Amino acid sequence: MKMRLVFMGTPEFSVNSLRVLNELGNEICAVFTQPDKPKNRGKQIMTSPVKDYAVNNSIPVYQPRSLRKGEDAEESLRVLKEIAPDAIIVVAYGQILPKEILELPRFGCINAHASRLPKYRGAAPIQRCIQDGETETSLCTMKMDEGLDTGDVIMRRDVVITPEMTGTELSAELSQISGELIAETLVRLQNETAVFSAQEYCREPSYAKMITKEELNLDFTLPAKRVYDLIRAMADVPCCYTFLDGKRLKVYRSRLTERTSELPAGSIADAGSFAVVCGDGVCIELTEVQHEGGKRMATEAFLRGKRLSERTVLGV
Repeated sequence: MKMRLVFMGTPEFSVNSLRVLNELGNEICAVFTQPDKPKNRGKQIMTSPVKDYAVNNSIPVYQPRSLRKGEDAEESLRVLKEIAPDAIIVVAYGQILPKEILELPRFGCINAHASRLPKYRGAAPIQRCIQDGETETSLCTMKMDEGLDTGDVIMRRDVVITPEMTGTELSAELSQISGELIAETLVRLQNETAVFSAQEYCREPSYAKMITKEELNLDFTLPAKRVYDLIRAMADVPCCYTFLDGKRLKVYRSRLTERTSELPAGSIADAGSFAVVCGDGVCIELTEVQHEGGKRMATEAFLRGKRLSERTVLGV
């Protein structure tokens, strides 16, 4: 039996789950997504990928600034009560749901979270697990409660994180799994075979805090492995950066090497391969970059138009 659903989500990661639920014939009564944002200094308006999909498929869209206070919250609650959904599906929505909404649907509010809960609760689980050098993670579906990613887990699927995998690549894989797992979770809820498991609480469940612009500025005094993991975690968005000749240099890809150098951290040890010394004396090669005002390109192409000087220190 198909369900009456409300979907709440915002980024590209969420779109596949919405698409799967829609294509399975469920009645998507409404989509809630974050408000449109200005871009290019306010000259254009940027809509969310979830909104774009909903509009293209004639699904009603709501964009409240808050679900917890103010007129937007009151109107949203009224709309949801009128819809009376069987379930509300939440995938990277970006807002906290109040108790009144959590308790409204027949089957509750079901969230897909991109980590092996209770590890990496919060806003940036995909990037943080790669940044920390994890070798595996999970996609979990859970019944939401009032805590931050603390609800009972219904289903979980594990994923291997390869040594070269980027945040973009892991996000794509987990997004694909998300749609499949949510669909299966709804089937189990309907036929009453869903098993609700309390999260395996440890003393300090880890929290995947939001990414700040400041931490994207590469600190080459860190060990090479940590710098490498940060670069691949933040690729392709939001993307790490440093400074070369006083201009911002975005770093999309890098490579760990066995090369070592006694030069200060941040120094270019080899201009031919763009090898940079890190805090432990080990070098990483910057393999895909974008200099301020230029195009994104492989380092081989970048070096054809830019002569580097060995011993130049990045970040200044």
